[in-house]
Amino acid sequence: MLDHMIHKETQPGTAARNAWLNSPLGQRVYARERKLVGEALSQVFGWQLLQIGIWGDAHRLLEGARTQRKAVVCAESTEPDADVFMVRSRLDALSIASDSIDAVLLPHTLESEPNPHELLREVSRILPGDGQIILLGFRPFSTWGLRNLLAGSGFPPGTERYLSEHRIRDWLQLLGFEVIEARRYLFTLPFGSADPKGQRFMENIGSALWPLFAGAYMLRARKRVYTLTPVRPRRWARTKVVGGLIETGTRMQSAPTQHSD
Repeated sequence: MLDHMIHKETQPGTAARNAWLNSPLGQRVYARERKLVGEALSQVFGWQLLQIGIWGDAHRLLEGARTQRKAVVCAESTEPDADVFMVRSRLDALSIASDSIDAVLLPHTLESEPNPHELLREVSRILPGDGQIILLGFRPFSTWGLRNLLAGSGFPPGTERYLSEHRIRDWLQLLGFEVIEARRYLFTLPFGSADPKGQRFMENIGSALWPLFAGAYMLRARKRVYTLTPVRPRRWARTKVVGGLIETGTRMQSAPTQHSD
């Protein structure tokens, strides 16, 4: 069961990340991601949608959700949001019942979480069969990855590491997920404030002309459903002795010789 928790303190990392998202570059990234997430969430149905981790305004990424309910879980204290149900919990040990969530959104959460694989395990636990996960991540082998290395303290602020799409796919496969949608975006340099028209043009043609130069990716995966097929016991033919041989179906073997005293 989700408990409503409100915290007035804001961690320094959260404040720095929010300040970057309010910059011209951050706003362009956020606008692109809101569009991609909205398109992905239009394919998600059910009762409960859960966003794990704060990325911008708590409710903005969930606006297009079609689920009956939606909530946000975060590990750090943050400002309450009247438009969304907020929960505070450890991310590698979620205080949420197993098989109780229909879909999970991870907006760059794995990049700031100390134990990203443990978090994915928890997501797998709370999702039932056919449950979906949508995640956003920056690509380490890109100009954005280079900017992250040059920043020293992480870029955007609060980022621990970049995780490659290939690694995330491997983790998802090990946890029983199947990737059903993959999108790449951010085909412009992570510096300065370029012309918005040029930004839109590059984003529109980049995925078709040079997808390897993308700075970020979005994956949507579904948890596989495994059905148990009962194994019926084999029926053996009646055994009979013919001429000193044991005959069982088509198999023949010598019968043990009996010696009389």
